Amino acid sequence: MRVYPEKLAQDLERQLRPVYLLSGDEPLLIQECADLVRAAARRGGCSERRVLDTSDRGFNWQDLNQDASSLSLFAEQRLLELRIPNGKPGTEGSKALLAYLDNPSPGDVLLIVAGRIDKASTNSKWYKALDQAGATVQLWPVKPDELPRWLNQRAQSLGLRLEREAVEILAERVEGNLLAAVQELEKLRLIAGDNTLNARQVTEAVADSARYNPFALADVALAGRATDCLRMLHGLRGEGAQPPALLWSLVRELQGLRDFCCLVEAGHAPGQVLAQARVWKSRQPVLQAALGRHTVASCDHLLALAGRVDGSIKGYASGNPWELLDLLLLGLAGRGETPLPV
Repeated sequence: MRVYPEKLAQDLERQLRPVYLLSGDEPLLIQECADLVRAAARRGGCSERRVLDTSDRGFNWQDLNQDASSLSLFAEQRLLELRIPNGKPGTEGSKALLAYLDNPSPGDVLLIVAGRIDKASTNSKWYKALDQAGATVQLWPVKPDELPRWLNQRAQSLGLRLEREAVEILAERVEGNLLAAVQELEKLRLIAGDNTLNARQVTEAVADSARYNPFALADVALAGRATDCLRMLHGLRGEGAQPPALLWSLVRELQGLRDFCCLVEAGHAPGQVLAQARVWKSRQPVLQAALGRHTVASCDHLLALAGRVDGSIKGYASGNPWELLDLLLLGLAGRGETPLPV
């Protein structure tokens, strides 16, 4: 039967099923659900664990049924953990799974940890047999618009209180990386103690996770601090950051700035534009500073330069990506008058 991730712990408390299939491509959620099954299996008497990975060289699907039929020397019950990273057992794997389900070893638990399984595969004979014999749990990535709520629930489970804007800032900083999100929440819990953290505190704390923070790079440039943003860029390069990721964040900010400039040039007040766009109060000063320097034309010029950076990264345009990023940041920190390289 299908079990929703948030209901898995309750289902495990009620009964230990002979088969569990966890599928998805969100590492944190897969790991947590697999840990719940492993712990329940130990409580249920499975004191031995055997791991099979279909991506290992030399893996043979017959190993699954051989392990199931062989008697353990040290335990009467075992957890057999089968990993299928691509989510596709293939013809041979399908037959092996069906053979296992026809003759399971009494007391053993089969835990299958798989990558995302497409809709067509959920209608396959092997999937339906697993669903009937035990529990299937599909784990989907948390959508961007759901991430703040997810973070807030996680924070509450840790006894951590965050202001709404602080949660939204954290959601932007972790960019959907749930493993990073949990690490940041654990760190914030140590910082907060019994206090409620605000947006400024979260921004400073998350920025401290590395000496140079790529998320702060655009803000420093928008604020007009040319020397500081170049120092940060060179620091990020020294720490192993890659140009594509840095360019992506800068282009995103440039596109947003251009939209704001369009509205300002149409006669709207900068403060009103930012408020209606629901820009966080902590970011409004740097964007107001940028709106005081830039126009739609200057943003278009910088976006053209960003296209040149992208071309140099991909090899179809001349120039060094890092040197071109220097020019892009100088233009963003200034008035966009940086000339396009020849």
